[in-house]
Amino acid sequence: MITDSTFLLYAAGSLIGLLAGFLMHRSDYCVAGMFRDTFLFRNTFMLRSLCIQVTATIIFFEFSRIFGLLPLYPFPLLGFASAANTIGGFIFGIGMVMAGGCVVGTLYKMGAGSVISIVAFIGIIAGSALYGEIHPWWASFVKATTFFPSVKTLPELFGINPALLLLPLAAIATIILLKLHKQNKIIRQSEVKGYIQPWKTAIALALLGLFSYILVGMPLGITTTYAKIAAMLETLFIPEHISNTSFFQLIPFHITHPSTGALLQGGPGPQIDSIWVIQFPIIAGIVLGSALSAILLGEFSIQYKVPLKQIFMALSGGILLGLSSRMSPGCNVWHLMGGLPILALQSLLFLLGLIPGTWVGSKVITHIILKQPMRPTGKS
Repeated sequence: MITDSTFLLYAAGSLIGLLAGFLMHRSDYCVAGMFRDTFLFRNTFMLRSLCIQVTATIIFFEFSRIFGLLPLYPFPLLGFASAANTIGGFIFGIGMVMAGGCVVGTLYKMGAGSVISIVAFIGIIAGSALYGEIHPWWASFVKATTFFPSVKTLPELFGINPALLLLPLAAIATIILLKLHKQNKIIRQSEVKGYIQPWKTAIALALLGLFSYILVGMPLGITTTYAKIAAMLETLFIPEHISNTSFFQLIPFHITHPSTGALLQGGPGPQIDSIWVIQFPIIAGIVLGSALSAILLGEFSIQYKVPLKQIFMALSGGILLGLSSRMSPGCNVWHLMGGLPILALQSLLFLLGLIPGTWVGSKVITHIILKQPMRPTGKS
């Protein structure tokens, strides 16, 4: 049931963030690393966990829709497909590999004391601010390249019940994943203290995504709040510029729940609104949850001696992440863990750009920036 209770939204967002940050740290659940390892080492171990999460989310979302728990379907803020989704996904893929994490991976690594991720976080905010300067031009491009302006998902495009596509797809994926499990390609052999198997984190994150969807009407997403933080910082120094920048005046999130009448609205501007109340606690919770995990394991450590080349890589990658998450719009969490499970056209096009983008990003860090070989995050 969607609620407009500020206290409940803060509490729920904080809980979601704490659990997500704790679990992602314990499993080293990094989407950037999943794609990077696939291209650099032909290692798909962690990518299989992402497939488990997407499959579980398909099942959770679809049965919740069937039983009437998701009256807002497709969810708010999901737009119509355009070339911008693929271009944004491509740039996002490059950025997340260079930054060493996506917009969420950066948070849990930052919580564990990573200076590189702190730099990437600063870059994401800077990139979000940069997008505000090109928004009018980019919005015109989006409008000019929009496909199917009346449908948002593949089932809608085909004019069929979502279950007819999603449930068979989930069944096929489940069979394949069970086969991989029998081949011992899902569970990592590890005796590391406190380690949580990635497949368990995958299912837990799918449940957290469902909880978010039921509570606030949409799955996990945090990138608009990065833009809000950028706007808040700019307001301290150049308030006139913010008030004259069209992007920061937008209110794209505006929903009234059909059953409860709860009103939620907000946008990328500097004001405290529903977007902030929903997303900021998740951001803070992920950082704190990861920090808690690292402290309990005795692994929290801030390494100040970081090569300048890595600082530059993280900052550049972060800027690309912030910029592209507005261009897409949305990040890998929003699209892969929210839109893809309902076969949203935007998310399918985002993935189409993300894959080659991560390949390019992998080439950048190996041939231009890094001298030492990198190690994969899991067994193949």
